[in-house]
Formats: sequence, structure tokens, C-alpha cells
Amino acid sequence: MSSHTHIATNAEVPDVTRQLVDWIVDIKGSHISAEVRREGLRTFVNWVGCAVGGARHETVDRALAAVSPFSGKASSTVLGRPEQLDALHAALLNGITSHVLDFDDTHLKTIIHPAGPVASALLALAELRPMSGEDFLTALIVGIEVECRIGNAVYPNHYDRGWHITGTAGVFGAAAATGKAIGLSKQQMRWAFGLAATQSSGLREMFGTMTKSFHPGRAAQNGLTSALLAEANFDSSERAIEAPRGFANVTSTKQDYSEILDDLGTRWESALNSYKPYACGIVIHPTIDGCQQIRADIGDRVNAIKSVHLTTHPLVLELTGKKTPRTGLEGKFSVYHSAAAALLKGDGAPTAFTDEMVNQPEITALRDRISATADPECHEASVTIDVTFEDGSTLRKHIERALGSKDVPLTDDQVDDKFVTQSALVIGEDAARELLAISWNLENLSSVADVARVSAGRTTDQAKAG
Repeated sequence: MSSHTHIATNAEVPDVTRQLVDWIVDIKGSHISAEVRREGLRTFVNWVGCAVGGARHETVDRALAAVSPFSGKASSTVLGRPEQLDALHAALLNGITSHVLDFDDTHLKTIIHPAGPVASALLALAELRPMSGEDFLTALIVGIEVECRIGNAVYPNHYDRGWHITGTAGVFGAAAATGKAIGLSKQQMRWAFGLAATQSSGLREMFGTMTKSFHPGRAAQNGLTSALLAEANFDSSERAIEAPRGFANVTSTKQDYSEILDDLGTRWESALNSYKPYACGIVIHPTIDGCQQIRADIGDRVNAIKSVHLTTHPLVLELTGKKTPRTGLEGKFSVYHSAAAALLKGDGAPTAFTDEMVNQPEITALRDRISATADPECHEASVTIDVTFEDGSTLRKHIERALGSKDVPLTDDQVDDKFVTQSALVIGEDAARELLAISWNLENLSSVADVARVSAGRTTDQAKAG
């Protein structure tokens, strides 16, 4: 008897890629409900703010320095910066900028950050090939739906094996969205999926480094490349998702194709998208929320804290258990640093995750007095925080669901505040508010490229003049 793991043959699984592609090509904007389109718009607005907010991070500076000499004819904007690159490199850079602060959207079922790969590819394309806001939003929603459904089919096994699912599933979303936007045929879209599948990558080992944000950037770039190659009739496998040696079987021990095909067009994964109030891994959010509430409750007694103990789900410590982070990026993966910054500074914004903040003496001193226990019975989105004071008194705070979760979502006003707060640091408050307004007006734009122009401080006339 063979010792090899059984892999399903073509005859044993549905024609997943073909059925998904048929839906992508056939769906029209009018088929998408106003509620779903509204959530897609919120996703776009949140993404623009995050991309501009991260535009001046040293990660972006280094990436630009590395790739700019190899860019083709400048056509597409790096949001929030004066630089323009060719569309493929702009997709890469905007994927990096939108994720580098870990402030972007999250599909809660899979921990995919949906907008980064998809919106970055689409907007770079929209500056190269004119696209209306209405068509852009339709393509964005379709791309997000595709990447999240493919993610659902392999999660959590795929993620547990060490794949960064934003990168691996995101390339399919970017290919679907840009392929939809340029009008690929069903044959071409199947090829685009094959091209995307073979470029699917991203390892969780990279968390806490600059390379984590490279994953959605490369997914955007590779997805756009896939669509453009397919448009030129560059062929590929037509069963890239479900084939015995295709994406799902190679990268996961779980293949639930019903998650991809069931209720297409009626059950929308984009409706499960969420927007972060804190600029770090979402599993830390309950701890930050609770620590900020404790700070508000105890006032000056925060300086009399003797110790803090967190009881949380094992995944929290698996993902964010860095006890002694050295950099701001590492701090985003330290529940200990995040708790200390929230207690002492009331901060969970990008300013909480700088190199300076991570190494601030009072932060490190409190961080050293924070401990944590992993409890499998604790929900991933919950935490219990026990504080002991120098006088022996104690305080307990339990967070069942944090701000920004599906149960306590950010309002439009909170999304606006988040947008302006982070992007104003890069482009100034007046420009940030102008950009916010045009982003909310997406569906009425005759050219989505206007969003990119405003983010870089260029008028439409200036952009046309080169």
C-alpha cells in the first residue's frame, strides 16, 4: 500500500475554477445590492487612508529606492507621495503602504486583509486605463469576494501551515478584479487564475519585518500581471484552484470547495469585513480596548500598577507573543507592548508602534511586569485583564468583543476620524479631508485616477500636463 497522502482526482471535485470564473465574468454592478456596495465603499475609503498613512514609512522609502530604477514609463501614483511608477510597480508599492502600519481592513473569518492586494492593483490599472468609479467599485467587490472565498476554502489549515493568507489568496482577488475591469473573457480569466495560482506566496515567518507588507504588494503586482498576461492570451492551467497539484491541494490539508461556490452572489464575504481602530494585529485589539478602558477608569493610578495578567486565546500568544520587541514593526506583534502602550499612553494608533515608543523606558518597564496565559476556552476575540496595584488592590476587566469587531463595528464617522488622523500626518489636514471627500464620492467619479492625483497633491490639469 502506498504511504502517500491521497489527493483527489479531477473527477472527484467540482469544476471550481470554471464555475467561479463564470460568475466573475457574468456578474454586473446592478446585481450587487446597495448594502454590499456601501460596505465595498467603506472598504475603499479605509484602504485609501491606510495607504496614505503608511506612505512615508521607512519600509516604503527602502522599497522605492530599490525598485524605482527598474520602473517602466511612469503612469501610476504611489498614494500620498509625488512619485509615479509603471502600473505594476505602483501596485506593489501601494500594497506595501496600505499594509505597513497593520491598520488595514480584516476579513474576520480568515484574517485576510482584503483591500490591499485588490485595491492596489485596481487603482494602478485605473491610472493607466481610464475607469469609472462605478466600474471600479464593482471590480473591487468582486475581487474581495473571490480572495475571501478562496481563503475560506483552505482556512485555517493553510494558515496554520505557515502561509500568510493575505498574500496567497490576495493574488486571486487582484487577478479577478483587474481581469474584470479590463473585460477578460471566461477563457482568459481561467488562464489568469492559473497564472495567479502559480505566483501565490507569502510566509508567516516574515511577521514583524518589512517583508510582511511586501506580501499584499506582491499579490497586487502579481495579480495584475496575471490579468495582463491572460489578456494577451498567455495560457495556463484552467483548474488552478482544485487540480490535484493546484493551489488548494498543494498549500492546505483542507479543501472545502463549497466555501467558494455556494451562494455566489447572495452570500457576500465583503459584508464580514471589518476596519481596525488599532494599528496592529487584530488579535491584540481586545487587549488594547480593555487597557484603554482601564486607563480611563483609574486615571493617575496607572502609575501604581504592580503587575498585569492577560488571559487570552492561544492564537494571540502564537501570533503576538513577542515579549521583548526591538522595533515598531515587532511591537505590532507584541501583546505585551500593546498593553503597556495602551495603559500608559492610551495609544493604539500608528504612534504606539514606532521604534522610539517600543524602546521607551517607562513602556519597557511596565511591559516586563505584564504576563499572559493561553486559555483554549477563551474566544479569540475576548480577553480578561487582571491588574494588581502596589497597595495590593486588584481590578479585573473582561472584553467580550473589541471595538472594530463585527459586533462593535466602526461607524462611518470613526472611519473618517481614522482616515484623517493618519493621513494628515503625511499630506496635511486640509488635503486629507479633500481626499476623504473624493474617496467617499467614488461611485460618482468619471475617472478613479482622480483619487490618486488628489492623494499626491496634484490637480487633474497638472496630471494631464505631466
